[in-house]
Amino acid sequence: MTRRRLRAALAAAACVALSLPAGPVRADLIVFDPTNFSQNVLTAARELQQVNNEIQSLENQATMLINQAKNLASLPYSSLAQLEASIQRTQQLLAQAQRIAYSVTTIDQAFTQTYPQAYSSSTSSQQLVADAQTRWQNSLAGFQDAMRVQAGVVQNLDSTRTQINALVSSSQSATGALQAAQSGNQLVALQTNQLADLTAVMAAIARAQSLEGARRVESQEQAQQQLSRFLNYGQGYQSQTVQMFH
Repeated sequence: MTRRRLRAALAAAACVALSLPAGPVRADLIVFDPTNFSQNVLTAARELQQVNNEIQSLENQATMLINQAKNLASLPYSSLAQLEASIQRTQQLLAQAQRIAYSVTTIDQAFTQTYPQAYSSSTSSQQLVADAQTRWQNSLAGFQDAMRVQAGVVQNLDSTRTQINALVSSSQSATGALQAAQSGNQLVALQTNQLADLTAVMAAIARAQSLEGARRVESQEQAQQQLSRFLNYGQGYQSQTVQMFH
């Protein structure tokens, strides 16, 4: 029963009650039963309360659906493109490593040719000098590559600051759980990108230090070989009989 019908029933009952005469009851008139009337009023009140409860339930369900829609709404901001661009810049710098690249095969070949564990006695002096020059150039290029990677990471800091500001702002204005979670995930991805840049810098520095360390070790081996050749000058001067006059 709707509210309008209930109100109409109550108004009709009230009119009937007011129209009853105060004198003796005639046989041709409808007898008013107060008990029945009270029961009808209570029944109507209960039905009205039930209708109110149903309306409140529908309002609660509507609010729940609105909240669910907010929780399912995606974050309008995405930093994925900026993160990918930053990672690509760092990868390009690493890929531009001079002379000895970040490759196990290339490293093994370079150390076999230019950083031998020992020099044979048949190795010419020209070859020793050429290898020493190559090792010096490798060390110099390694330090230059490390500084280039460091410069690239520093340049990424400005983009990182912009992304952090945007993500924090999006997180604070998030309307639902999904937006807050997506904002948090992007902040974690940004932190991971910073760790990747830090790893690249450490790898570049370690590469330069390794090349310089290998050059020093190999220089010691080369110096020992050259010293051995200098000391091993053969039998020395041997006197011989010379005929001066015929």
